[in-house]
Amino acid sequence: MIDVNSSKVIAVFDFDGTITTEDTLFDFIRFYYGFPRLIWGLFALSPVLILFKLGFIPNDKAKERLFSYFFKGKTLSEFNAICEKYKNRINQTLRSQAIDKIRFHQQEGHIVLINSASIYNWILPWAQSAGIENVISTEVEVKEGVITGKFKGENCYGVEKVKRFLELYPYRDTYQLYVYGDSSGDKPLLDIADFPFYKEF
Repeated sequence: MIDVNSSKVIAVFDFDGTITTEDTLFDFIRFYYGFPRLIWGLFALSPVLILFKLGFIPNDKAKERLFSYFFKGKTLSEFNAICEKYKNRINQTLRSQAIDKIRFHQQEGHIVLINSASIYNWILPWAQSAGIENVISTEVEVKEGVITGKFKGENCYGVEKVKRFLELYPYRDTYQLYVYGDSSGDKPLLDIADFPFYKEF
């Protein structure tokens, strides 16, 4: 296990829109159920989505409602099995420049990690296949082996990205930090970086 506090350089990558070209939440639902079921679900959830767009429901609550609609009651084993298969789909959505940059940091001996608002379970299999062991992301709540439809803790977005990162790497003055992101949700993390890259790819 790497001693995170002795590392010289850490490179943090957002996932959706930075490493991939897709929003993986919607893409994963389509992969899991097929396009018709995705569209039907979005129609059923249209009141929630409209209220979100109008600013009456926060991002994290709308996302949790969407996740719950499709995955509440699924067994964790079934869900994780599809997540494992999904890594091959992710390979079709990668930004080549982002992959080149990940490989550069790995070759330099830097710690590379993903910090994403997307779901941990479907990021991790792909990340491990790319040699990335550290993933900070939104986690799902599970009780007795069944997904409850709720998130475990906060949605990993905005200031939550910084909070979770600093919990893992607290001694900020002991390492140089590269951050790659593409949205307003990445801005707080970009703000603490020595080398921030916004929409680099």
